[in-house]
Amino acid sequence: MNVSTRRASAVIAALAAGSLALTGCSGGNSGNEGKAQTDADAAAQSKVIPLGTADDSAGPATAVKGARNGGILRVYQRDNFNHLDPGQMYVSDMKALSQLIFRGLTAFKQDDKGNSKVVGDLATDAGQMSDGGKTWKYTLKDGIKFEDGKPITSKDIRHSIERLYAKFITDGPTYVQTWLSGGGTTYRKALPEGPYKGDHLPKSVLDTPDDKTVIFHFKKPEPQLPYALTMPGYSAVPDSAKDTKDAYDVKPVTSGPYKIASFKSGKSMQLVRNKNWDAKTDPVHHQYPDGFNITLNHQASDSTKRLMADQGEAKNAVSFTNAVDPTLTKNVLDNASAKKRLVQGYQPYVWQLNMNMDRLKDKKIRDAITYALPDQQLVRLNGGSYGGEIAGGLLAPTVAGYKKGYDPYGKISHPNGEPEKAKKLLKEAGKTGMKLVYAYSNTEARQKEAVAIEDALTKAGFNVQKKEVDAASWYEQMGKVDNGFDIYMTGWGQDWPDASTVIPPSYDGTTIQDGSSNYSHINDKHVNSEIARISQIADVKKATAEWEKLHQYIVEKINPAAPAFYTKVLQLYGSNVGGARYSMDVSYLDPNTLYLKK
Repeated sequence: MNVSTRRASAVIAALAAGSLALTGCSGGNSGNEGKAQTDADAAAQSKVIPLGTADDSAGPATAVKGARNGGILRVYQRDNFNHLDPGQMYVSDMKALSQLIFRGLTAFKQDDKGNSKVVGDLATDAGQMSDGGKTWKYTLKDGIKFEDGKPITSKDIRHSIERLYAKFITDGPTYVQTWLSGGGTTYRKALPEGPYKGDHLPKSVLDTPDDKTVIFHFKKPEPQLPYALTMPGYSAVPDSAKDTKDAYDVKPVTSGPYKIASFKSGKSMQLVRNKNWDAKTDPVHHQYPDGFNITLNHQASDSTKRLMADQGEAKNAVSFTNAVDPTLTKNVLDNASAKKRLVQGYQPYVWQLNMNMDRLKDKKIRDAITYALPDQQLVRLNGGSYGGEIAGGLLAPTVAGYKKGYDPYGKISHPNGEPEKAKKLLKEAGKTGMKLVYAYSNTEARQKEAVAIEDALTKAGFNVQKKEVDAASWYEQMGKVDNGFDIYMTGWGQDWPDASTVIPPSYDGTTIQDGSSNYSHINDKHVNSEIARISQIADVKKATAEWEKLHQYIVEKINPAAPAFYTKVLQLYGSNVGGARYSMDVSYLDPNTLYLKK
């Protein structure tokens, strides 16, 4: 609020110049009559996201046209919410939930035309930068509280950051910690027990001079801080006995428009209004429904059939992350009513088959697996042109630096794979008949996918041993260093608009630990040193070009993961649901704007 117009403009210019493609989510819409997203939609998402002003950061959020208050919104979800501690939240379903129950210093603010800004959420603005980007100051708003009525102070924000250093936090983001205290896993040494024994980061690193002020001090410029702080992992956690460390994952204290009334793990969750949330402080979130009734274990076929039938409670229903079941896409598009109730978008994710490099050390074997994959069949099983398109590399079309047509393994030119080439490579490696332990999740789509992949790899000369894994804990299990598997699928997209949120998290060998997103365990000296070097480049255009060069080196010289397809999403909602749109931030339906029409 106290930022001058000139100062705000300087901050916006500085960061806009340093930001890259939109986070793979704009261009999505509702009521689109089922038109599949194209390359042009992905390209249109390559916009600069600026920082908003103090005025942009003031509440209340812009009203959704036609919205009304009241009613219980029904949600059909497939997977259990494996974490409720915001510091452990990283995957999409938990991120969607976080939009309703948590708040952090900053947030993405999206308008009804698909434009986005980073604004202050708990803070009065997106941040005041000084010292060339080494220092960032945040001032907290008046009237912000936790669900128990306790005011949120700078001490709570400091606590929220410092607790992420503790060893029990394994699955959340690490950007801010590493920027403050060193890369890789070394940041934990700065505060190995977190703040739980009275220790804190030095004021020269993280300062809270009064109850309203938080100051981050970095060793080098960190112009991406406002983007990182939008992530659920940096949401507010109280500096009190209510932070029960490991047990906080079961009973968190919320700060968003809703709070958790009940949660039966693996079964259901009820959200009700948080009476201590003040709309006047919040530029992003709404509180239209009285609550959300979420039930779990709904496979995509089940939620699609319910929403397509549009009977009873399904009229008031959505799914946060369940897409239209691929086998029912045509049925939905042929249904006049359902076709008007669609939300879709070109996502930032690359679906890829990770190859555990601790176990698959020979590149010829990894190349054989890559050539064997039947990518067109995988796309078809995931919804055809509405579910994705074949990927040639590991950077999505929504990332700045993406090179259309890049296809070193002939994935696009040979969409059904090249089994003979794969067989030859395996023979040259002396590994014909080699056993491959292949993990896949226990969902309908992944089970069908597993059959196709097993068949293709068998034809290439592998002995495939399939292992089914619970979908709710999928990324937790694949993120273990000693996971016991050779190959497994994951999807990765940028955390915010910058290629630096794709390559370092996925391919930096210094980050390997349980919970790391380096799922292939690549630990290459050249890659590690290049990541360190490129991360120091202040000129974003130059850095983008260098990230793409490194991307090509990773794909062609190392091949830690076989690209499969770039993802899209098609979602259905009930006829009594209003405000349904695609979220720039979540990459699925936006939970913030939903309301019931009557």
